[in-house]
Formats: sequence, C-alpha cells, structure tokens
Amino acid sequence: MRRGAVLTTVVAMATSAFVPDSFDPPTSLVTDRFRLEPLGPQHNEADRAAWMSSIEHIRATPGYPDGTWPPPEGLSPERNLADLQRHADHFAARKGFTFTVLDPAHGDVIGCVYLYPASSQEYDVSVQSWVRADRAHLDTPLAEALVDWIATDWPWERLDRYGR
Repeated sequence: MRRGAVLTTVVAMATSAFVPDSFDPPTSLVTDRFRLEPLGPQHNEADRAAWMSSIEHIRATPGYPDGTWPPPEGLSPERNLADLQRHADHFAARKGFTFTVLDPAHGDVIGCVYLYPASSQEYDVSVQSWVRADRAHLDTPLAEALVDWIATDWPWERLDRYGR
C-alpha cells in the first residue's frame, strides 16, 4: 500500500468512531454450543492455557495469515495479562471488542473473537475468531454465528472475514 493510502486510512479511522456514540455494544452471545462475554484480566489463566494448547491450529485458522500469532514460544502469564487488559481497555473505550468464547456447560475458555476497525476502507469491521484444537468442529459454527450476530446486533454492514 502506498504511504499516502496508509495515512488516509489512519486519518479516516481516527476521525470516525468505530461505533456510533449512541450505540450500546452487546456484551454476550449465547448459543447451545458456546457463550461469548467480554475478554478481560479475569480470563488470564484459562485464556493463556486455551491458546497455548492450540498454537498450530490457530495459526492455520482463517484470519491469522501472517503466522505471527500466537507466538510459538507462548507468552508469560504477565504478558498475557497485559494483553487481556489492553483488550478490556479497548472495549471500554469502544475502539475494539474482544470476547472470550466459553463452553456453555462448564465455562471453560474454548476460543476468542476480535471485532476491530478494518485496515481497509472497503470494510467496516475486521472479524477474527479462533477455537482450541480440541474444539475445531466449532470453528465454522462460531464464524457463521458471528455474521448473524453482527447483522442483527451491531452497526456494521461490510465485514472483513479474512476469506471466510
């Protein structure tokens, strides 16, 4: 991308709100297969265990094309906690919305969902998700449920789903 195009995208993102001021972001999505709630520091241990158990699976999931996340060496609990706090701060500031994906029966962390401003003006939102390798069968149902949820409960129309 040309330097001017990058600057235009950054300026557009800085001058327009990710969600309207009057919009009240949803804080849950519940299905019979999973439950979403905002990701925060309280999920640190379970979140870290979930993604560290599934690094190769996550790297093969649509939406993680550059192979930089998750890091193959993992993260310390302290660094993961800082990352979760950053996501919680973004949620509070309405800059991005990250949700933990929980097993509805046991409350175990089984994945994560990220709703952030798209890097291209072609889209309103970037939608990424992953599930643990032992829950791989939920990858597509989760991604499809997000499309429906965004269509009914969020203000965006043009989703960057990373080839999904």
